[in-house]
Amino acid sequence: MPRPGKGPRLYLRAARPDIGRKAVWIIRDGSRDYATGCTGKSTSGGPPEAAQKALAEHIARKYRPARKHREIEDIDVADVLAIYLQDTESRQANRRRFLGRIYRLNAFWGGMKLSEVSTATCQDYARKRGNVGGARRDLEDLRAAIKHHAAENLHHEVVSIWLPPKGMPRDRWLTRSEIARLLWTCWRYREIQRRHRGPDKGVKLPTDKRTLRHLARFILIGVYTGTRAGAVASASPIQAEGRSYVDLDQGVFYRLAQGKRATNKRQPPAPIPPRLLAHMRRWQRMGLIGGHFVEFNGKPILSVKTAFARAVRLAGLSTEGGKIIPHTLRHTAASWLLQRGVPVWQAAGYLGMSAATLERVYGHHSPDHLKGAAEAITRKEQERVSVVVSVVEASTKTKQR
Repeated sequence: MPRPGKGPRLYLRAARPDIGRKAVWIIRDGSRDYATGCTGKSTSGGPPEAAQKALAEHIARKYRPARKHREIEDIDVADVLAIYLQDTESRQANRRRFLGRIYRLNAFWGGMKLSEVSTATCQDYARKRGNVGGARRDLEDLRAAIKHHAAENLHHEVVSIWLPPKGMPRDRWLTRSEIARLLWTCWRYREIQRRHRGPDKGVKLPTDKRTLRHLARFILIGVYTGTRAGAVASASPIQAEGRSYVDLDQGVFYRLAQGKRATNKRQPPAPIPPRLLAHMRRWQRMGLIGGHFVEFNGKPILSVKTAFARAVRLAGLSTEGGKIIPHTLRHTAASWLLQRGVPVWQAAGYLGMSAATLERVYGHHSPDHLKGAAEAITRKEQERVSVVVSVVEASTKTKQR
């Protein structure tokens, strides 16, 4: 992978209002420019993900790093990343995010040698990245790329990667009243638009567009099954490539999308709770859904992050205990299961996580959590109290005599 400034890189070409041209991202490679068709910026202010993907594909087509053993003082980190990209891209569960991480890593490390990877440079990357969790995930990919390079016998020296500390696990979950308020908000919300003509010109008024109703179905499926957001978004009553299949006849949710590789983010099939199954059958019977259970304007959704954040804000839910995001529905399902006294191993199998993780993150919700220890302490205190009472009674009887 070429070094920044010398090889292919993304460049935002300025807008030309005089000819009606918007600012557009291009790939600048030497003296030639290649269009990406992408405009605007990502939420972080950098190139949009589609532009990053176009750059990664351009580099993969053009650049082939040398595959021979060298000393780490002679190996570009960019070469290590390029080999890792070429060898593992097809195995990535989320190719889009993977390409984004490789792009960020190359933007920082592409001009360095492998021998320059150190605790200091890793910490510098984390500071510039800004997001501790994001920096850790990026550096995990760098570590994997270096290990892959060594496994291919392209270098023999040990190169260690410093990682930022893991963040505390999110434990924000929603009560039943909060879920009810969120659902009610999504169902009743009407889009607000400014009138541009007529007697109400310039006034913002509600329209007949119910732009959050699809989110109500997403919330119901998420909180009843504890399924990850991506699998809920792809849930379909039709078996097809790239879809999570919902068997409405047997009442089973096959959460792993057809054709998708299984990862350590377990997505085992799970029975659908009777109440949710009745809703899903009714949605299909009444023609409220098409190819997917969560659709907007008749089309499947890719993400509900923006709509979910708006619904949380409109519902007035408190975020003091932690930010409320789509994944909070999974936390909520896990918390409710343990609060109802469902055995840890059974809840873990239903949610698709290890029993150890469930116990560590959500175990305190169980009514039996540390109950044995509390009872042991209680017994000890009762024994002490009994001894004290016996001594007092004996002393009282002696005085009376």
